[in-house]
Order: sequence, then structure tokens, then C-alpha cells
Amino acid sequence: MQDVISVPNEVAAELATVDDGVLRRLRDRLGCTVLLRGNRLTLEGGEDEVRGARVVIDELVELVEGGHAIGAGTVDAVLGALDESTDLREVFSDVVWRHRGKKITPKTVNQKRYVDAIRGSTITFGIGPAGTGKTYLAMALAVAALAERAVNRIILTRPAVEAGERLGFLPGDMLAKVDPYLRPLYDALYDMLDADRVNAYMERGTIEVAPLAFMRGRTLNDSFVILDEAQNTTPEQMHMFLTRLGFGSKMVVTGDVTQVDLPREQASGLVRVREILREVEGLEFVELGNEDVVRHVIVQRIVEAYRAHAENGDGAGS
Repeated sequence: MQDVISVPNEVAAELATVDDGVLRRLRDRLGCTVLLRGNRLTLEGGEDEVRGARVVIDELVELVEGGHAIGAGTVDAVLGALDESTDLREVFSDVVWRHRGKKITPKTVNQKRYVDAIRGSTITFGIGPAGTGKTYLAMALAVAALAERAVNRIILTRPAVEAGERLGFLPGDMLAKVDPYLRPLYDALYDMLDADRVNAYMERGTIEVAPLAFMRGRTLNDSFVILDEAQNTTPEQMHMFLTRLGFGSKMVVTGDVTQVDLPREQASGLVRVREILREVEGLEFVELGNEDVVRHVIVQRIVEAYRAHAENGDGAGS
């Protein structure tokens, strides 16, 4: 079966990116031939495949005409939204934060669920592989909450677990030694706020980035608190962190249970907390998967390859 679609020029321009990423993803996911000549898109293949591809193309056209930029990952998002009977425009139109013309929005249906969960719950657990936006979206929501004065400060923390390195052999005092573990949090902050504003906030204590051990004994009121890389907490550390919650605060806990760097005999606090708190009111667990990876397409393939390797009993990522 063949179907020839005339698409608007701006849609053709979005489809014909430099590396043809969108067209290649369409071919990979839709199971039919996809050819673009000028503004004429030709679909060839089985009847069911071509009809399904037409629905996806129509969705992409509407997104572009609505002012949304599309990329290879948009194809996966459209397919996921169709499976979930979700209007993808609601997903892409949920702008979490804007900075210098850049809009941070959910890119998949699950990411939208994650954003909604953070907004609606006191404590949210975002669990999934690298590249699914767990930390980045939580950071954007934290910055937005601070800008809207919903909270008075942002606290970002990570466990300083030795991932193949020895802290004792690193130069400097303890803060200097744990800085490499906290660096990804700084990177996200500087991506969302001007450097001078970040520095001013940190000097005043409005934004605090610190290792998890620094949370002990505190009560965190009127704060947006993010615990990143939570798979590397012990059950005791997780309990300690969660009980730091004060009035007017919100917590987000993120992690990837397939990337635990603790000793093999040590249980992960993130794995354990799913069993203990699953039914507690006011908490929400959101599971993100490979389909939510929004980094380069090869990252998605790497994540999937490691997952398959681990499932085959080879123990990768455990």
C-alpha cells in the first residue's frame, strides 16, 4: 500500500533535519518505507503499517503547526501518547520553566505523569534509567517553585558513594572531595538560571547543594528538597532523609535501581523504600522506562542493551 501526504513547508523542514533523525526514527518505529521529497511524504508498506504511520504523521504535523519543535524522540512520544489515548499537545504544552528562550517541558507521557505527581504530592519518587529526565525535571520544578515563592529555598543532595574511586585519594578537604559527586546538580542549575543568580542564591543559602550526610539532624521547612542518585543510599540513610521533611516542604527522590554502587551485601534504600512506603498516602512512585529516555538515540539503545544483558542473568548494572 502507498500513501502520499502533502505536508506544510515548515513541517517538511522539521522532518528533513540535518541527520534525518526524525525520518530514521519513523522508519525504525513504523515498519514501513518513509520517503520525503520536497513537501511530499510517501509511505509504503503493509496496509496496517501505512495507516498507523499516517496517524503518527498527522500528529507530528499538528505539533509543528502548534509551534512545537520535533525531534527523533517526538516519534516515540507520539506513539506512547497514542497507546495511552493521551493528547500529546497537553504534554508538550506544560512548560515547567523558561530560561533565556528555552522551555523545559515533559517530552513523554510518563514524564508528564512525573511532573504532575511532583506538583500534587508531598514526596515523589522518580525511578528509571539514565536520560529519562528524573533529576532535570525535578530541578526545573524546584526553580519554578522558588521563583513563585511557593518555597523559600532549594536543597539538593546526593549520597557520596565511591563509584570505583577512593575518596581518600582525592585532593582537598571533605567538601572538595564530594564536589565531583554534586557537580551534575550544579550543571543543571546553571542550565536553568544565570550564573550570577545561582551564585547569589548559594551565598545566601537560598540554594544549598550538599552531600546527604549533611542532612542529618535537620528539619527542612519551606523547602523544595531533591535527593538524587538515591539508589546509593542505605535503608538507614533513606529513613533519615525522609524524616527531615518539615512544614511547607516538598521532596523528590530520584534514582536508577539498576545502577547501585553500594557493596553487594548492602541493601539499597531506594529498593527497600518501594516495598515499605508503596501504600502511604501523600507519596507517589513514578516509574520511567527506556521509552522515556530523551537523550541521544544511542543512549536509549545502550540502556536497552544493558537491561537485556542483566535480564539474561549476567548481572550487569546490579
